[in-house]
Amino acid sequence: MAATFGGRLALGLVTFGILAVCSLALMLLGRRSETYRGLTEKEPDERFARIAGRAWAGTGVVLTVGNLSAFIGDLASGRSGDPYFWFVATAAITYVAFVVFWSRHT
Repeated sequence: MAATFGGRLALGLVTFGILAVCSLALMLLGRRSETYRGLTEKEPDERFARIAGRAWAGTGVVLTVGNLSAFIGDLASGRSGDPYFWFVATAAITYVAFVVFWSRHT
């Protein structure tokens, strides 16, 4: 939607299409999939909680490495790397905060 309003109609339509297809797939597959139902319950059992935790951890690693790579690439291209720096810095500070928090509450 933002891309369309920003004058990039094709990008906006492609993005909307991808989101619509993913949403439809989740709706259709979610009815039959034990994994989907287990992950979307309010209080999942231990197995699904562990799966979800590992999935989020993996996603965090991918996003952090991607932003770090973009930061380094931006610096190598002679730009400031500023937008990516803030993502990486926020991720690092959040990681340390969660380690401190969970080490005291576990």
